[in-house]
Amino acid sequence: MRTRRRSRRHAASRAAAWFSRPSGRLSVVGTLTLGVVVTVTPANGAASDIATHVAKAFRGAVSNSQNAQAISGTPAVGALFTSSTGKLGSHFCTASVVDSPHGDLAVTAAHCVTGTSGTIVFVPGYHSGAYPYGQWTVSKVYVDQAWSASSSENDDVAFLKLVQAGSNLPIEDVTGAETLATRTAAKQQVEVIGYPDTSDQPIACRNWTSQPMSDQLEFDCGGYTDGTSGGPFLADVNVATGQGVVVGVIGGYQQGGFTPAISYSAAFGTNVSSLYDTAVAGG
Repeated sequence: MRTRRRSRRHAASRAAAWFSRPSGRLSVVGTLTLGVVVTVTPANGAASDIATHVAKAFRGAVSNSQNAQAISGTPAVGALFTSSTGKLGSHFCTASVVDSPHGDLAVTAAHCVTGTSGTIVFVPGYHSGAYPYGQWTVSKVYVDQAWSASSSENDDVAFLKLVQAGSNLPIEDVTGAETLATRTAAKQQVEVIGYPDTSDQPIACRNWTSQPMSDQLEFDCGGYTDGTSGGPFLADVNVATGQGVVVGVIGGYQQGGFTPAISYSAAFGTNVSSLYDTAVAGG
């Protein structure tokens, strides 16, 4: 596997009790499944607030070429950082906010958050050292038991519960969210966003997915180096808001792929639906 993809792509230490797994089909790591598509309407006038935030975000051009291009960010996608004594360390993976009833969930690759010690912080819309939507602590991590037992490439998906100190406002009310979908077509045009370790600016590229093997999606575009693991495969992106439908995340086969030009994702099926449902329930 290429070191760029997995959390060994970053230098975070391993083995924390916080990430111990209970027995059973689903593992809740830290304190954690969906129909086909989940859509939740933000309450209490949050939709207008989100529109204001999104309108201020400039994503930049998304490439249809063979190489990803730097963009200035999008609100619902961000970087995962290590944190110690309240100070951010290095960013090491990518995650995206997903629509949920409580508005507090993000999705990433399971290998990004497996065995990582200490606090993990999600910074949505991160760009050039700026935190336009604040910093959000990962309070719970949800992975499938199949991943916990054997690092199953078909279950390289994790949901993160996010909280912000001093605020009761859910992240979705601040950033908006991507819609989560499962059992979608193997071939579809997607936009993939990720944060390379060596850059404080996200990259994006648009291309068609393929299915080189059962339960895996492939996305071909250069530039997806260390740190882009967990980056969302977004279908049907709204150019006005930057929001789309998450049909995969960089991970899965070879934990994302051996080279920066070919990326993989576990195909989202009933396993991801069940994991999402558990995360929503907060079990």
